[in-house]
Amino acid sequence: MGAHGTGKRIVVLDYGSGNLRSAQRALAHAGADVTVTADLAAAAAADGLVVPGVGAYAACMAGIEALGAGPVIAERVAAGRPVLGICVGMQVLFAHGDEHGVVTKGLGLLPGGVTRLPAERLPHMGWNTVAPPDGSVLFAGLPADSRFYFVHSYGVLDQASLREVGARVTTAHHGTDFVAAVEWGPLSAAQFHPEKSAETGAVLLRNWLATVG
Repeated sequence: MGAHGTGKRIVVLDYGSGNLRSAQRALAHAGADVTVTADLAAAAAADGLVVPGVGAYAACMAGIEALGAGPVIAERVAAGRPVLGICVGMQVLFAHGDEHGVVTKGLGLLPGGVTRLPAERLPHMGWNTVAPPDGSVLFAGLPADSRFYFVHSYGVLDQASLREVGARVTTAHHGTDFVAAVEWGPLSAAQFHPEKSAETGAVLLRNWLATVG
């Protein structure tokens, strides 16, 4: 357990994608009892589930499918139990990803797809500000100029479909406005890396942990 001792049991899903230990450390620092595992029973039973992801959309989906984790993630969301997707772990929650003209089916828990950002400079890498909506839980207590760490060339541009289903959408700008974070019932997702975003990221993770039963 971390310094705050909440004891909330968080599983970081290990499906072969990288960046697991930094997420584990950041969540533990925020006060959670964190396990990194590929055990689907543990992922189903945890108070909160984190789906990380780096690299290619297709590779991440292949890892999730090889593990058989898709139904576990979907069942958690259907049951109203918290899930947090990070970076490509956010992207795979959408219906599909289009990389290099190859369309890969996603988990379909959020409407819309992932496409290449229309920007002169890719990847979008480094610190950037975000624009959260009124009522955001993830960004509560953070000043408007808070910066988060991004590294990606693909993103979700379609905000309208998310808003139609009642999701809270946070945007950022690189070449165009894109979806930086989503909050929809038990499902939270961030395109940036909160675990690499210093104290602002730590605040966001604590805010998410506060929603975990």
